[in-house]
Amino acid sequence: MSFLKGKKVVIIGLASNRSIAWGIAQSMREQGAELAFNYQNEKLESRVMKMAEELGSQLYFPLDVSSDDQISSFFTEIEKVWGTFDILIHSVAYAPSSQLEGSFTEVTDRQGFSIAHDVSSYSLTALTKASLPLLNDGASILSLTYLGAIKAMPSYNVMGLAKASLESNVRFLAYDLGPKNIRVNAISAGPIKTLAASGIKGMKSMLDHVEQVAPLRRNVTTTEVGNVAAFLCSDLASGITGQIIYVDNGYSIVGMSLT
Repeated sequence: MSFLKGKKVVIIGLASNRSIAWGIAQSMREQGAELAFNYQNEKLESRVMKMAEELGSQLYFPLDVSSDDQISSFFTEIEKVWGTFDILIHSVAYAPSSQLEGSFTEVTDRQGFSIAHDVSSYSLTALTKASLPLLNDGASILSLTYLGAIKAMPSYNVMGLAKASLESNVRFLAYDLGPKNIRVNAISAGPIKTLAASGIKGMKSMLDHVEQVAPLRRNVTTTEVGNVAAFLCSDLASGITGQIIYVDNGYSIVGMSLT
C-alpha cells in the first residue's frame, strides 16, 4: 500500500544523501508522494538538483530560511506548479561552529545564540506562516529535533537550547493550527553521522556510546527515521499532533548503563 499516493510534499533542508532529509525524501517517494525541494545557495544547487531528479522531481527552488523575502518567493514558485500541497518537512538546523565546542558558558555569545534560534527554530514558524494559504485540509508539518533539547549534552551547547525552542514551537503551532485540521509534530532522532552532525565535536564517541547503551544495541538509520516521518505525515496518523516522537532505538528511555 502506498499510503502517501497523491500527496505533495515540500522538503526544506536537503543538502546531502547522508542526511535525515534524504531518508525522509526516499521513504515518502516510495510511498507514492510527489516531492519539491529547496537549495540554500548556488553552491548546493547542482547537488540538490541531482538528488531531486533521482527521486523523480524537477522541483527545486532557492531558499535561505533566514530570509523572509526568499521564503515568500519560494512558496510563490510552489503555488505556480502545484497550487496547494499536503506536507511540509522542516529539516533545518544551524549554529556557528564556534558555539559547538567547549564550555557552554564560555563559548556562547549573543550572535551565536541568535543565529541558532533563528535558523533552527524560528524558521519553522516562518515557513508555516508563509505556506499556510497553500496547505490542504488535513495537511501535516514535521520537524526534526534531538535529545539535547531536554538533556545536557557535551558540546551540543546552544543548539540544545534552539532545539528546546523548536519543540515548544511544535506544540504552539499544533495548538494554533489544530482547528484548521493541520497537524504539527517532530521526530527526535538518535545521533546519525550526517553532514550537519559533523560539526559537533565527539560525534564518533556519541555514536559508539549509543550503540553500546541503546536497548536495540545499534544506531538508528536515516531510512528508519524516514519511515516514521512518512507514517506521521500520512492519514494513518491523523490523530497525532503536537508530539515529539523518539526514533533512537530506545536510547532516550535509558537512565543508567553498567556496560
